[in-house]
Amino acid sequence: MTPGIGYMIAAVVIAGVITVLLRALPFAILKPLRSSRFVQALGRWMPAGLLLILAVVILKDQVVARPGQLWIVAVATAATVLVHLLGGRRALLSIFVGTAIYVTLLNVF
Repeated sequence: MTPGIGYMIAAVVIAGVITVLLRALPFAILKPLRSSRFVQALGRWMPAGLLLILAVVILKDQVVARPGQLWIVAVATAATVLVHLLGGRRALLSIFVGTAIYVTLLNVF
């Protein structure tokens, strides 16, 4: 037995209302959160923390995968840090340079 037209309309309306509420909820709670010191601290420290976690995981994997070529990982990491610090803290530039050095060293040695 198929559901009736009223049942289908009610299901679509309920799903639509839930969708709108779920999309509007973040904007409704955004204003009070902007003045929160905790959220401001998260905004300040979270990007660096995420990059640190990413770097540790990637470096660990590369050290395990290429134990004889540890120096390549060290040189590329040092170059990335130096370019980041000396290049005006531009993340994309430092990531690009570090990756280019890493790939070049892997292919040459």
